[in-house]
Amino acid sequence: MEAIVFEEFGGPEVLRHETGAEVPEPGPGEVRLRVAAAGVNPMDWKVRRGLLEEVHPTVFPAVPGIEVAGTVDAVGEGVTGLAVGDEVFGWSKTGAYAGHALAGNVLPKPAGLSWETAVGLPVAGETAARVLEELGVREGETLFLHGAAGIVGTIAVQLAVAAGVTVVGSASASNHAYLRDLGAIPVAYGDGLAERVRAAAPQGVDAVFDAAGYGVLPVAIELLGGEETADRSRIVTIAETDAAAHGIVFSLPEQDFERVRGWLTAQAQGVLAGTLRLRHADTLPLKEAARAQELSESGHVRGKLVLTP
Repeated sequence: MEAIVFEEFGGPEVLRHETGAEVPEPGPGEVRLRVAAAGVNPMDWKVRRGLLEEVHPTVFPAVPGIEVAGTVDAVGEGVTGLAVGDEVFGWSKTGAYAGHALAGNVLPKPAGLSWETAVGLPVAGETAARVLEELGVREGETLFLHGAAGIVGTIAVQLAVAAGVTVVGSASASNHAYLRDLGAIPVAYGDGLAERVRAAAPQGVDAVFDAAGYGVLPVAIELLGGEETADRSRIVTIAETDAAAHGIVFSLPEQDFERVRGWLTAQAQGVLAGTLRLRHADTLPLKEAARAQELSESGHVRGKLVLTP
C-alpha cells in the first residue's frame, strides 16, 4: 500500500513516501476505505512538528491526515448502514495520507459531489457550523469573522449570510473581492483593525469568530465593549490557544456525530444546489505530501489542498 509515514517530529523532510505499507484491517465499528482523496489541514503539519502532543499524542510510525473520502472496501464487526462499495467522506482513524484508511465517523457522499469537494467538508464544515451555533448569531446581528477567506471562514461567511447575519470579514487585500462575492464586508488585517471594523459596521458588532489567531482576542474584546463590559461568551476562537487567559472559549470539535452528520449533509446538499461554494486550491499526488504541507504551513493557500493516492 502507498502511504506517507513519519517516525520523528520535524519539518516536511521527515515525511517519507512508502509503497509497501501494510493495509489496515477494520476492527469493531470501523470501515476500511480505498482512499480517493485526503484533505490537507493545518493540524497535519502541527502534529508533524509535535505541537499538539498534549491533545493529539502521536504513536510512531505515524501516517498524517484526518480528513478522508473514499470507497468502503471492508466492514468491521457491528457496522450497520454501510456496505462495501459505498462512497463516503469523514474522518480517518489511521491517517488519510495512504491508499487505504480506517474510519468510524463517515457519511454518504452524494453522487454529484466530487471527491475533492467532499474531502474539504468534514473539518471546515463541522468547525464553521459548530462555532456559529456556539456564538448564537441570529438574523439581524453583525458578526466579525477574523480570517474570513480561509476554508473555515469561507463556509462560515456563507452560512451566516444565509441566516440573515451581516458579516465583516478580515483578509488580505487580494481576497477582498472574493469576500464581497460571498456576501461579506471585507477589512484588512493589521494595526487599526478595530477602527476598520467599526467603520464597516457602525451599528456595532454582536459576536466575533476568530478563525486566524495572531493576537486578535484583545481586539475582539474591544469591539464588544472593552475589558469591563464585553460579553466574552460571544467570542469564540479556533486559533488562539491562550483563549482561557482572556476568558474566551477555545472551541473543540463536536462529539455528537449525529449533529455533525446533519450539518455536513446539509452543506453537501448546499454545494450541489449551488448555494454553498468551496474554494479548491490544488490537488497533488500523495508522493508530494511534503510540498502540500509546506504550502499549508506558509499560510498563503487560497482554498483546500487535496492529496490523491
